[in-house]
Amino acid sequence: MDMNRRKMIKITGAALAGAALLNNTAIAQDNSAEKSYNAKKKKALIIGAHPDDPETACGGTMVLLREAGYDVVSVYMTRGEAGIVGKTHDEASAIRSQEAENACKILGARAIFMTQLDGSSEVNKERYVEMRTLIKDEAPDIVFTHWPIDSHPDHRVCSLLVYDAWRRLGYNFELFYFEVMSGTQTQLFQPTDYVDISKVAQIKKDACYCHESQDMHHLYKDWHDGMEHFRGLECRCERAEAFIHLRYSGNDIIES
Repeated sequence: MDMNRRKMIKITGAALAGAALLNNTAIAQDNSAEKSYNAKKKKALIIGAHPDDPETACGGTMVLLREAGYDVVSVYMTRGEAGIVGKTHDEASAIRSQEAENACKILGARAIFMTQLDGSSEVNKERYVEMRTLIKDEAPDIVFTHWPIDSHPDHRVCSLLVYDAWRRLGYNFELFYFEVMSGTQTQLFQPTDYVDISKVAQIKKDACYCHESQDMHHLYKDWHDGMEHFRGLECRCERAEAFIHLRYSGNDIIES
């Protein structure tokens, strides 16, 4: 990526929290009871393959959206059934679902659990319909999900199902891709937008630490903490989260 494009991305990213993502700022910053009452509350869906994916990928952005007046919904495609060594699927499902609920309370989000199975997720007609129906019923303004080039098959499945829903629903919501452990899981991720999460980083960290079954104290230190700092360096702030914004323009789908 040349320096001119990187500079443009920084400028775009610097404006993201106040414009592209939080385009409800006029409402969020207006203390008028009448305007707040009459305004339609906007909604953001963060759709991850497993409990902890939404939180680690964009927990800070979730907090900022909630503070801006959005209804924030964290959608888990699976319950992480295969994610705890020595536990049955039912045992792991119960533990990880509760961890996700606890994290959502900290972030001010509502949790929704879908019906796919961790490690055995599917792409078929029924699963396309399931995802599309959920998104249609929730009617979001913004959706975040996994970047499709990823070493984890569940992440790829989740991304594909969301993309198909975006297309079939007429591109009627803003679509942003997030990263999860870039270099190990997410691959070839070149952000178009950044969100400065410096002021809410501790809230995000507290939410992520709810996922005790995933050894999050070590995982956060080894991966997520460093990535927040790295993305912050790219957009000249202390800590940031990075995204790829996919847009539909006429007959073309573009990153911008």
